[in-house]
Amino acid sequence: MTTRDDVLARIRFSLRSDAGAPTSVPRNYNTVGMHQPGARELVDLFEARLVDYKATVRRTTPTGIGGQVTAILAERARANACVVVPPGLDRRWVGAATFVVDDGAMTAAQLDETDAVLTACAVAIAETGTIVLDAAPDQGRRAISLLPDLHICVVRVEQIVENVPDALRLLDPSRPLTLISGGSATSDIELERVEGVHGPRNLVVLIVSGRGKRVSADQSGRVGAR
Repeated sequence: MTTRDDVLARIRFSLRSDAGAPTSVPRNYNTVGMHQPGARELVDLFEARLVDYKATVRRTTPTGIGGQVTAILAERARANACVVVPPGLDRRWVGAATFVVDDGAMTAAQLDETDAVLTACAVAIAETGTIVLDAAPDQGRRAISLLPDLHICVVRVEQIVENVPDALRLLDPSRPLTLISGGSATSDIELERVEGVHGPRNLVVLIVSGRGKRVSADQSGRVGAR
């Protein structure tokens, strides 16, 4: 009897009506992380995983996102680079860059010719260095995060959870989920690394902490930052 015959025989036996009750499966694996979302240990681990995947990581504050995006495009794209953004993205994040809002009408060819894409994320997983997009208004449809060669993704520290079960509890399985772990890359049978096959070759992650400064006026009418 070959291994194939043995496997098929076991399957046939399991499907028989007199095979008895199925064997219980132990489910004592870890389903809850040890740290709260945004804990320093998780942020550091998430960054280390991304760097290991050859992604670029920068830490910033809410008010510094626009400047970081402008600098990244100046460093990594051609002059007068254009970045595509989803319709619900905070326009202040674009900084001084030229941008186009994707309304769903851009073709694959047009997206492929765009220099970069800027999105938020739904959740990030420290243990695996994975970013999850769920097509929310600040993330857009899946195509815009797959076709441009550079993806700039904004991740707030409070969105960083410890493990996959932690992330799955926060996600809606009915939504189109895209999981990103570094820039797109694959290897052939000879282990030759090829980048940019299934998505952007370059991933830059902005890890954002703090609430930034809110402009307000006191009772005397003077404008200040707090």
